[in-house]
Order: sequence, then C-alpha cells, then structure tokens
Amino acid sequence: MEQKVVLITGGARRVGAAICRMLHASGANIMLHYRSSVDQARALQAELNAARADSVALVQADLLNLTLLPSMVAETVNRFERLDVVVNNASSFFPTPMGEITEPAWEDLIGTNLKTPLFLSQAAAPHLRRTHGCIVNIVDIHADRPTRNYACYSAAKGGLVALTRALACDLGPEVRVNGISPGVILWPEDERWSDELARQRIIHSTLLKRVGDPDDIARTARFLIYDAPYITGEVIAVDGGRSIHL
Repeated sequence: MEQKVVLITGGARRVGAAICRMLHASGANIMLHYRSSVDQARALQAELNAARADSVALVQADLLNLTLLPSMVAETVNRFERLDVVVNNASSFFPTPMGEITEPAWEDLIGTNLKTPLFLSQAAAPHLRRTHGCIVNIVDIHADRPTRNYACYSAAKGGLVALTRALACDLGPEVRVNGISPGVILWPEDERWSDELARQRIIHSTLLKRVGDPDDIARTARFLIYDAPYITGEVIAVDGGRSIHL
C-alpha cells in the first residue's frame, strides 16, 4: 500500500474511519470525504497526519449533488498526483414503510447507496485505469436478505451488488471491482435499533453468536485492495455467518 492513494466516501466516522486507519497504517495516502462530520474528519486527519505528515487530505461534498463528484476526483489527483483506490462507503439508512414512501426518501437512499457509487466510479475510472487500481463498494447483508420496512434501502444495496459486478465487466482488465457485505458490525444510530432483546435476537441469528468489529470490514478492504489481484466482481460477506442462517 506504500504511497497508494485512496479516495473514501464517508470516511470520518464508524466503519469508514476504521478503513481509513487500516489503509493508512499500511502506507496509503487518504483523501477523506465527509458531508457534515467536519469535527470528526478534522480529528481523524490530525491523528493520521501526526503519524505520517501530509498523508491525509479532506474533501467535503453532498454526494447527492452529482456535479461535485468529478471535482472530488480531480482534487484527489491534484493533491496526491494519482488515484489507486475508490472506496464507496458513504450510505444513507432509514426506514421507508409501505404507504409512507416519498420520492425524496427514494432519491436519498438510491442516491447515496447506488447513484453516487456509479458516477464517482465513472469519474475515477480513467485514473484507476492508469494505475491498475480498484474499487471497493460497501454493500449490506440486506441487499440479499431484505428486512421489513426498508424496501428502498434494500433495493439500493441490491442494485449496488449488481453494479459491482457490472463495473467489474466494464472496467476490466485494468481495474478490479469488488464489494463487502457487512452484517452486525455497529448498531445504527437510531432509537428503533436500541431494544436490547431485538439486538440479542439478531446476534443469536449469526453463526458466531457475536457482533463484528469495524476492523473486520477494514481488514477485508485491505485484502481486496492489496492481496487479491485475481479477484474481481465478487462480494464478500463479513457477517459472522448470518446471511446463511437467516
């Protein structure tokens, strides 16, 4: 990973921050995108730059504004002189019960989880071809196993699985494209998921009977980027076996 350049969306917090730390520790330079988490983004930038000077830069953007995506790529290349990896990590997540689905909710969920990964990958493709780079998409267990009242989210992530495979076809042989499908890693920051009994039922549905860690996702991302030169078009489940036990 030495001196490779990674553009990661939603990199300031949670799983995104774990991926940033893991790839940075392996030698990568990071362009860290954030939307509103400015304090967390600056704190992470300062932490990582203290370990290796001038190795992390920030870019702020609302990913629903597609006109900003080419400039994010251009800013990354101008800052680091190359682009090797795009990690499409940023995601909106909220329920859309039938009878209450609105077009703005659809646009938000499809926009962040499917449309943005497509158009950011398209903007980055010429640079990734030059470096024989790769794309890693963060999918979700509910792409294949929908949960009640999350139809729009599940449809968006299901589309992202298909997009991962389609981009692998369209961008090969120079660029590899893979996905990671997390299970129970971090609980959503939403009171609907705060019930302890409900959490225990979900944990019990995993074969390993425990919650995963953001570093489980980060290690898988590092593997796909650094140690998997003959893997493309695949989605790796990192879910403690939950997807085969539901």
